[in-house]
Amino acid sequence: MPSKPETHFFCQSCGNDYPRWYGQCPACGDWNSLVEEKIPITKFQILPGGRQGSNKFQIQNYQTQKPISIDKIDYKAEEKFSTGIAEVDRVLGGGVVPGSVVLFGGDPGIGKSTLMLQIACLLKNSVLYVSGEESAKQIRMRAERLGALSKTLNVLPETSLFAIEKAVEELKPGYLIIDSIQTMYREDIPAAPGSVSQVRECAAYLTRIAKTTHIPIFIVGHVTKEGSIAGPKILEHIVDTVLYFEGDSHKQFRILRGVKNRFGSLNEVGIFEMKEAGLVPVSNPSEMFLSERPEGQSGSVITAVIEGTRPLLLEIQALTSRTNLAMPRRATVGIDYNRAAIIIAVLERRLDLKLGSEDIYINVAGGIKVDEPAADLPMALAIASCYKNKPIDQKTVLVGEIGLAGEIRAVDQIEARISEAEKLGFKNIIIPKGNLKQISAKGGSASGGKKSKIEVLAVSNLSDALKASL
Repeated sequence: MPSKPETHFFCQSCGNDYPRWYGQCPACGDWNSLVEEKIPITKFQILPGGRQGSNKFQIQNYQTQKPISIDKIDYKAEEKFSTGIAEVDRVLGGGVVPGSVVLFGGDPGIGKSTLMLQIACLLKNSVLYVSGEESAKQIRMRAERLGALSKTLNVLPETSLFAIEKAVEELKPGYLIIDSIQTMYREDIPAAPGSVSQVRECAAYLTRIAKTTHIPIFIVGHVTKEGSIAGPKILEHIVDTVLYFEGDSHKQFRILRGVKNRFGSLNEVGIFEMKEAGLVPVSNPSEMFLSERPEGQSGSVITAVIEGTRPLLLEIQALTSRTNLAMPRRATVGIDYNRAAIIIAVLERRLDLKLGSEDIYINVAGGIKVDEPAADLPMALAIASCYKNKPIDQKTVLVGEIGLAGEIRAVDQIEARISEAEKLGFKNIIIPKGNLKQISAKGGSASGGKKSKIEVLAVSNLSDALKASL
């Protein structure tokens, strides 16, 4: 007679379980994150020596391995395999490592499945594409549109994890793609697909398959309204690499950013443009971000930010509008709201700008999010430019962090920022005075003695920066 299921409450954020419901998870502190699931009570067997063992199903499927001395492990420097898309290889740290598990997350409609299908077509070895959300005909229709038809691409519309494992054993593919992990389920776990138990156990099972067969596995994961991957946080700890697709679904640009990578750096990003034929890598993103910049308009400033090891030139826009409301509005897109509030307060105090009666709106053109302090100076001068209705020179780039005293602080990788501005034809760049010692040659050259075509202006405070730019 089967045992009666036991009710547990699992936290969707951290994965901890409790015998009863709590409004707030005692472990991670998240509110309303506990969900109810039923777990069967398993009967344990007594093994020789009086030890309590696992159930019969687990004993039959258990494989023992003997410990090996680390210097006797057969090891060869494994070459990373290219995905066929340079921007993806950049974020992965040079390519795909055999036996690795890569988790792709992103908002609905951002292009996760599109990117997976494009990668599946470009991979050299055979690929098993498992979809729990689309039928085989629907995948074929999308592949026709993307031009992603390949004889090495095998499609399997399936949600049962054990059926997928059987297909892997029979086909022996070079790569496995799961779209998505929230639709997969294990028959031995009495919980609905997408629940905390199913997501956690399915991810762990797929990881075991990858490590034992050395097949790289790509997993697509849904995200919650807070922007994190749906399921317990432990899901990100199970896999080797976690990549997030960022960008507005109504904009054409997408950014692939790594938040965890056991085989490479987290400082790299990949930039794509969404077109009718799919996601196209952007070779020169700075030029594309600046292509629609208005001429002679106040409140528009160009800055150089660092995304990974790549410098990008972006346009920061600001708009001030007089209001009669007691509490003026402050809105930001692509810029941290709290950081913008600090910059506005510094402008009021140190430059005596009367911004208390002005609505202020700040936007980073192109749908890119900027979170580094080097954007402080261009954001401040964009606000000052619009407030004074005086445009900043079109050929000037601004970089610098602002302190509460109004001082301009040094930023990192200044030479890469100067080189990018020079490459795109800008004539002037305003930088913090503390960065002058990092420039190798006189006259603002950032290329080791080569004569520079861009003039470098160093400032130490906001007042000097305002005079130099306006």
